[in-house]
Amino acid sequence: QVQLKESGGGLVQPGGSLRLSCAASGSIFSSYVMGWYRQAPGKEREWVATCTSGGSPTYADSVKGRFTISRTNANNMVYLQMNSLKPEDPAVYYCYARRVGASVASAYWGQGTQVTVSS
Repeated sequence: QVQLKESGGGLVQPGGSLRLSCAASGSIFSSYVMGWYRQAPGKEREWVATCTSGGSPTYADSVKGRFTISRTNANNMVYLQMNSLKPEDPAVYYCYARRVGASVASAYWGQGTQVTVSS
């Protein structure tokens, strides 16, 4: 069983930055693929970024060049550094974890953290 808890959301002005954190429990954390999704009101959940167990990142085009995903297996953490935040970025951001080769449908999810971008 893997449990995830996000933190770091909040209110930021356009162009600002936030760093989201996700704390994972479970001794098998290092073997899991970790990532972030987001969901804005009235919209479907949208993939944001993924980080493999080896630390290789991939990003949605909408955040590429602005967001950076990273992880530290030693303390079971995954992060999302968000820079140059835009008015289209506000959403609830969810951390997820899945086994290598498994689909997102079988992933573990956190409760989410709210990100608001407003002047």
